[in-house]
Amino acid sequence: MQISGSSVLLTGASGGLGQAIARALHARGAQLILTGRRAEVLEPLAAQLHGRALAADLSDRVGLERLLDEAGRVDVLVANAALPATGRLDSFSFEEIDRALEVNLRAPIALARALLPAMLERASGHLLFMSSLAGKAATPMSSLYNASKYGLRGFSSALRAELRGSGVGVSAVFPGFIRDAGMFADADVSLPSGVGTRSPEDVARAVLSAIERNRGEVDVAPLALRVGAIFAGVAPELAGSVSRRMGAEEITQGLADGQQDKR
Repeated sequence: MQISGSSVLLTGASGGLGQAIARALHARGAQLILTGRRAEVLEPLAAQLHGRALAADLSDRVGLERLLDEAGRVDVLVANAALPATGRLDSFSFEEIDRALEVNLRAPIALARALLPAMLERASGHLLFMSSLAGKAATPMSSLYNASKYGLRGFSSALRAELRGSGVGVSAVFPGFIRDAGMFADADVSLPSGVGTRSPEDVARAVLSAIERNRGEVDVAPLALRVGAIFAGVAPELAGSVSRRMGAEEITQGLADGQQDKR
């Protein structure tokens, strides 16, 4: 998919990762439609990047439909918006569970469903979903977040197979711990020695690569974390034991504490 000249709908654009992705897409010549909840961040960013700002809360189904109506033609979807959803399951209210699943899983699926017919008619387009290494390896006290990110990985993989040969590409990007911006950075959690991070710009480059080369899955993490995610898929119980010894529970507890107000 050629990004230059394409109309790109980017969700979660008012967050730190979203802003890095928006700048990278703009540098490639994309015509940006930026959406997020914080209009005070979104509108100056859109003005700077010569795009459009459409404030929306993806947990609101009526608001989601309004967003689609206002967006118009979309050649590329970058479904980046997500809620942290970390913590013990019994610490969530039913309303918080619904909101996390609406934003993290249902909204990307609904956006893809709404945008797909026009893409198929043009035999051109791309659907990109921002998952996480948490969509490949489960960790304690993040069951709800894991559920949404595993679900997004499964949806993306199946949809990619379904659309093979249609001209519409599908990708999923899997960030690990990202410094300086995003959920992990906002929670201000210390990692054990030897556990590396990547930058928001690394995530943005992965998004560009996934779209332009129609890559099915792109991990954004140091080698050790990528290998650990593969190991978790082969031997989840053993991988879980290793991750606990490396401090996984302390990390996720810190994330949960730092993200309590973002449910």
